[in-house]
Amino acid sequence: MKVVIAPDSFKESLSAAEAANAIRAGFSAIFPHAEFVLVPIADGGEGTVAALVRALGGEYRLERVSDPLGRPVDAQYGVTPDGVALIEVAAASGLALLTPAERNPLITSSRGTGELILAALDAGLRRFAIGLGGSATNDAGQGILCALGARLLDGNGQDVAPGGASLRTVTRIDVSRLDKRLLECVIELACDVDNPLCGETGASAIFGPQKGATSDHVSVLDDALNHFTKVLERDLGVPPGLAAMPGGGAAGGIGATLHAVFGAHVRAGADIIAEASRLEDAIDGASLVITGEGRVDSQTVRGKAPAAVARIARQKCVPVIALGGSVGALGSDDELLYGAGIHAVFGAVRAPCTVENALRHAHQNLQASARNIAAAIRIGQTFA
Repeated sequence: MKVVIAPDSFKESLSAAEAANAIRAGFSAIFPHAEFVLVPIADGGEGTVAALVRALGGEYRLERVSDPLGRPVDAQYGVTPDGVALIEVAAASGLALLTPAERNPLITSSRGTGELILAALDAGLRRFAIGLGGSATNDAGQGILCALGARLLDGNGQDVAPGGASLRTVTRIDVSRLDKRLLECVIELACDVDNPLCGETGASAIFGPQKGATSDHVSVLDDALNHFTKVLERDLGVPPGLAAMPGGGAAGGIGATLHAVFGAHVRAGADIIAEASRLEDAIDGASLVITGEGRVDSQTVRGKAPAAVARIARQKCVPVIALGGSVGALGSDDELLYGAGIHAVFGAVRAPCTVENALRHAHQNLQASARNIAAAIRIGQTFA
């Protein structure tokens, strides 16, 4: 029996590799002689750099940059043997860098990610793969642009304040001082979602609340992104339609802005990492694939890693089980997941508890759930 274990990270609790090990520990308690193939995966969020460095080789480099509130933080990026800089927004501008009380996308900035890009430019790198998941920001990459030399000006010709709310006051974008080395660069964006920049399924409405936005904040942020998009289109000659671009809402709008300003190519991060990790080869001959992430719900099918895993497994007629730290509501979420090729979905939390408790015991919960799933499969084999 060959079991492929290919989870994403469980946000704020387990890396993808730690989640894979927990699942293997649970399954091996029931199937000690099974062949387990672990392929920790990511989709642009936390763990993207680790997954690519693991798959492609290379090294890590550490830089002191700004966190989402402008405080100094150590963040790492990767460099492949052939000279590609691997950067994830989560490293410098991620949600995990803030306490719940600090989360406020009205003021958080992506500047630290721009500082990582600058460090890579200083190191002579000109090819970039940038993972866009896990951000604490909704500033459409304003901080990145400013770190790289651009100016976002208000009606008085002054630089606007950091954060998503200030985008409402931008009247002009000055890119005359952008770092000229960027003209030599090729940038690929690894998106973890296909959501557009604005609207009911956009960055503010879907991801703003998890970053600390209230319902009133969501309206302010969406209006700000709409306004900023129009200024981008006017000042930089960007073709109309940027606000609706699939993946443009990734990382609070960084996807749309890097595409518009630098011509960055947007691609599903899960596909990039699945290819680099040779996941398709790993699934050959498997009896079962187990995937998962921190929350498995309708958003999973919009570019998240488990959906990419399920798509590859379905092509090879291998059943897929997904494990989530939490799962979506019964009904429409289930149908979407089943339609994506996930045969069964299980939550890892065994009883009502606080979020803090669930995060603290994530490894034990995931291992116990995997063990119970394996036991159910063993019982099914007995009665087959």
